[in-house]
Amino acid sequence: MTASVDQRAEHNPAADYPALWPIGTRWHDNDHYGHVNNVTYYSYFDTAVNGWLMQTTGVDIRTLPAIGVVAETSCKYHRELSFPDRLQVGLSVEKLGTRSIVYALALFREADDDELQLAATGRFVHVYVDSATRSPVAIPTEIEAAARTLVVPG
Repeated sequence: MTASVDQRAEHNPAADYPALWPIGTRWHDNDHYGHVNNVTYYSYFDTAVNGWLMQTTGVDIRTLPAIGVVAETSCKYHRELSFPDRLQVGLSVEKLGTRSIVYALALFREADDDELQLAATGRFVHVYVDSATRSPVAIPTEIEAAARTLVVPG
């Protein structure tokens, strides 16, 4: 029997992600309930994807003639986080198109025993547009080459 998407998401180990990007929680990430606010998870995903792209390509992606705009995001929460947790964002590419990239992401909490505990899984879609006209265009070659290294079969 094949596991459902939800069951697989509950058990995604960090090894399933070709790249990990470190993120530190900040004092102001916590909300009045004492945990990292839900919208902050999206900020972690956005920071990890763009930071990884800039580091991997060696290019300031903000200066390219085509930019990736976020067309879709989602997040499933598995574990509560709180400052001063240390995090790792797992990055993989679910689908690499000609004008868009669908990232499958995971947020892991670094435990005291160096174990990475799954805290959230997410999806992040970049659609590439001309930086001046905002019309859809092909993914820049630098971005496409970097994203290809994150493609996970199946």
